[in-house]
Amino acid sequence: MMRFEFKKVYAWAALFALCLTVASCEDYLERTPESIISEEIAFKNFTNFQGYTEELYQCVPNMAHSGNTVSLNWGDDEIVSTFQTFHIVTQFDRGNFWFWQQNFSGGTVLDRPLNTNNDAATKGLWPLAWYGIRKANVGLANLSLLTDATEEEKKLIEGQLLFFRAWFHFSLMQYFGGLPYIDAVLPGDQPLRQPRLSYQECAEKAAADFRRAADLLPINWDRTVAGSKTSGKNELRINKIMALGYLGKNLLYAGSPLMNYASTKSKTYHPEYCKRAAEAFGELLDLVEKGQTQYALMPWNRYLENFTTRGQNFRLPGGTEAIFRSTYWAANASNWHVLKAFLPKVVGDPDIVFVPTANYVKNYGMKNGLPVPDNVAQADPESGYNPEYPWKDRDPRFYNDIVFDGVKVVDGAIPAGFGHLRYASLYTGGSYRDPVSGSRTGYTLKKFFYPGYNKYDALWNYGSAPHFNVPYLRLADVYLMYAEAAVMGHNSVTGQSSNFSKNAVDAVNTIRQRAGMVGVHTKFLSSVTDFLGEIRRERAVEMSFEGHRFNDLRRWMLLIEKPYTLKTSLEFTRAGTPKPLDEPANTTDATANRVQNIREQVILERQFDEKHYWLPLKVADVSMYPEFYQNPGW
Repeated sequence: MMRFEFKKVYAWAALFALCLTVASCEDYLERTPESIISEEIAFKNFTNFQGYTEELYQCVPNMAHSGNTVSLNWGDDEIVSTFQTFHIVTQFDRGNFWFWQQNFSGGTVLDRPLNTNNDAATKGLWPLAWYGIRKANVGLANLSLLTDATEEEKKLIEGQLLFFRAWFHFSLMQYFGGLPYIDAVLPGDQPLRQPRLSYQECAEKAAADFRRAADLLPINWDRTVAGSKTSGKNELRINKIMALGYLGKNLLYAGSPLMNYASTKSKTYHPEYCKRAAEAFGELLDLVEKGQTQYALMPWNRYLENFTTRGQNFRLPGGTEAIFRSTYWAANASNWHVLKAFLPKVVGDPDIVFVPTANYVKNYGMKNGLPVPDNVAQADPESGYNPEYPWKDRDPRFYNDIVFDGVKVVDGAIPAGFGHLRYASLYTGGSYRDPVSGSRTGYTLKKFFYPGYNKYDALWNYGSAPHFNVPYLRLADVYLMYAEAAVMGHNSVTGQSSNFSKNAVDAVNTIRQRAGMVGVHTKFLSSVTDFLGEIRRERAVEMSFEGHRFNDLRRWMLLIEKPYTLKTSLEFTRAGTPKPLDEPANTTDATANRVQNIREQVILERQFDEKHYWLPLKVADVSMYPEFYQNPGW
């Protein structure tokens, strides 16, 4: 939970922040004279100005809690059960990208009616980003009124405002492409004429804001005089590390094939943007590895705390690894609804279930660092993959993230007649295979959950204070983006920034070693193309189901290409005669169970073309003035 303790100045926050780009402040609302607070009072000191600035934190949507059940993953990584069709992933699978504009709870985190209250389920990116940009610009325009403040306090205010202005622009750009970059307060009594810029033109403006914010902000607010007043409660406040992380991400996106193509018509990486991204990430990682920050990779035995806490009074997950997170206020039963949507059918009642696709699970390779074969029915002597024992000797993260056939799910007592639910029966025709309320693919997910989060063990109940959240940016992501940027910026497997001691291979191996995985296999280190493929596969494994895959496939210009348009299931039978109650043959080691007739089966193929690389803008918005035009093909 975000616990700011600076005083809030309520009336002026509504007065200034609610004046949107298309409305005049004078036309906003009739107000009684006593409700009006002058700008001189609102912005005169740090306490008041910080109160104004804090509403920007409430403008960041929480993608993990945008409804009772949420769809985070819109690429080739996940498929939803057929119980309902209102989730964005189902509509995107059908090619209906207009669906992002459905602003009801449960539809999409991209659009909601505008509000900045404490309800995470009512926040949408599109309205809040424009609102936040306006609010940041109003604050920046009034910095000269901040006279009763120290130099440190002035830097803290300006740095936060610059960060949020850049972050909201970047968050929109990654889905919609180049947009007008609004860096001044637009008058409400004049017609709009701000043109759409190219992606890279927008990225340059965002980069300038992120860089300036990084130079102004401290690494840790607890170490400042102003922040010492709320020491221990500053972990969500915008800091230098957050600004550097997004500076690098913004530049890497600008240098990625899709964004480079949109700006220059070249479908390759832009090396200069990648070099600059590597420098930003390198600056961040050097500070981390020299112990100068509060951030570090979570140890493997506490990896789950990146996403979930339990028995900690609903403490926001993330630990030392989460760099940027949205706020989350509603520590209540909504956690249960969200958790249930990812659990296997053992939860009980028919409901929405999100499960990994079989095609995506193939990214989890073997423990010796080699991938599984594309044809899962084919043995691979080099990697040791055996189609009769397809879950044996896999990457340790496979066992951490994925429920496969025979895995024990329930530890405690199960009512008579339901004993078959103790072990995941995910073979073709098994009790966990149900397209309506179970798995359509032969897998379910457990990356985010403690053992016992099920109907019978019931460790997800309110009394155990379960708290689930997915960070926007965590340190592992920075290492992997650094590796990609360094390789493509320097066109070398051992590409490296000038300000960090590790090269691209070292960075990837840092993440793999945390999980007890061997380093990148030498067969992938002879060419940039081969190593880039391994970086992408490593992203698929380490960042799995955290909402990154859709944008990764888009920026790599792979979203509309086979096999990334396919979603498949794993079909197989168990070898031998199952025990009573549908138990697998070996109930202590599910990897030792032999299967037969294994194969992949296509569930659906998404019919995409180039227009699907960008989401369509709202018709009402592109009708405002000619310079704000629709994306191609829509």
